[in-house]
Amino acid sequence: MKRLIKILLIVLLVCGYNSALGQSVKHVVLISIDGSRPEFYMDSSWPAPNLQKLKDEGVYAGRGVKSVYPSVTYPSHTTIVTGDYPATHGVYYNIPIDGKPGEWYWNAGAIKSETLWDAVEDAGMTSGAVFWPVTVDAPIDYNFPVRRPEENEKGNLLTIKYPYISPKSLLDDIEKKRGKKFTPDELKQRNYAESKTINEISNYIIKKYKPNLMAIHFVGIDHMEHAHGTEAPEVREILALTDSLVGSVIETIKEAGIWDKTAIIITGDHGHTNTIAKFAPNVYLAEHDLINKNGWKAKFHGEFLYLKEDEDQATLDSVIAILENTPEYKKGAFRILNRETLDTMGVNPNVSLAIAMKAGIKVRNGKKGKTFQVAKGNHSTHGYDPSYPSMYTSFIAAGAGIDEHKDIEGMGLQDIAMLVAKLLDLDFETHDGELIPDILKEYKVKTP
Repeated sequence: MKRLIKILLIVLLVCGYNSALGQSVKHVVLISIDGSRPEFYMDSSWPAPNLQKLKDEGVYAGRGVKSVYPSVTYPSHTTIVTGDYPATHGVYYNIPIDGKPGEWYWNAGAIKSETLWDAVEDAGMTSGAVFWPVTVDAPIDYNFPVRRPEENEKGNLLTIKYPYISPKSLLDDIEKKRGKKFTPDELKQRNYAESKTINEISNYIIKKYKPNLMAIHFVGIDHMEHAHGTEAPEVREILALTDSLVGSVIETIKEAGIWDKTAIIITGDHGHTNTIAKFAPNVYLAEHDLINKNGWKAKFHGEFLYLKEDEDQATLDSVIAILENTPEYKKGAFRILNRETLDTMGVNPNVSLAIAMKAGIKVRNGKKGKTFQVAKGNHSTHGYDPSYPSMYTSFIAAGAGIDEHKDIEGMGLQDIAMLVAKLLDLDFETHDGELIPDILKEYKVKTP
């Protein structure tokens, strides 16, 4: 009899632990705070009590996580949901180098890798996303994507989005609940309206539909950093608001009755550093007739050099010689990164070389004017070599399936997708990412 009881206890324990592993996480809420920096949750002088509380309860990166190159929004967000670097997933920058005016990488069709949205759909689960880049026409059940007018398109920030919202009734349903129509002004930055709208739509989707994967992109902090610099009062103000919106999402998850089965991940896309000067390498290329009224043989787009003819080694050699003879190079304003180095960083294969600017020196794409100008006013930017500490961004994970208070190191944005896939038990693989140890809780079968 005692032996039978013991066997039954073991069976119950095994079933209980397997059930905990299989049932503990049914939802992941992935929140990206554009331009977020780890000091927001590591330094209590910043007004971010919700982020700081989540940090204290879960796993976090005290020094931040590494971005991608270039450390800008669209490649970074695509890396988060694919686990791949830009060279693999195909979203190389925010804007296609030869795109039409106003064109960005809006469409999910630009992504060459499998996404978390694909894996969620294949698993028979549901997904939601609000303002997540590169999600137009993505296989997302509840989607409010980023899309703005291009070239001669007629419409405003709201009407341009309508054809790409899913389900088609999403905004109508929210308007019925709120008792008033959305207006284009609610998608503008003034009075932080855009951030508040992102929050309202996100909360509605979470509460009504309870998707297995919900991705939210808050954009306000990045705007204020660009406009006023990293330490400005305006940045503290929008951080306080964004933190309160994160708190609102948490409360909504609880109201939806899914908190105990939800893992919440807070991250960003890149850091920020104050702008001290601007450098215009295309001015030098124009002076050497590599850019002229008839066209171009070589030109920079940001820090990256493109050749008109891929195998034009003579032009590439000329550009290198031009750069190495500039006063900016001799004074240490930038380093030259060759293609071999860029391959190790997962950079766009169409780039022939890059100039890794000293943090704070911003590249200007113009081909006229001064090559080097001291910046005026207080502004900040990003896009630099992701190994710079100032380009590291936030990471906090808490809730179901996540270990308790722990600081991790050595993580990059490419590793987040595997974490989400593991939490939701998705059949998903990445080219560049990996599952970082010590984030997930361990489930061990114990015998009595």
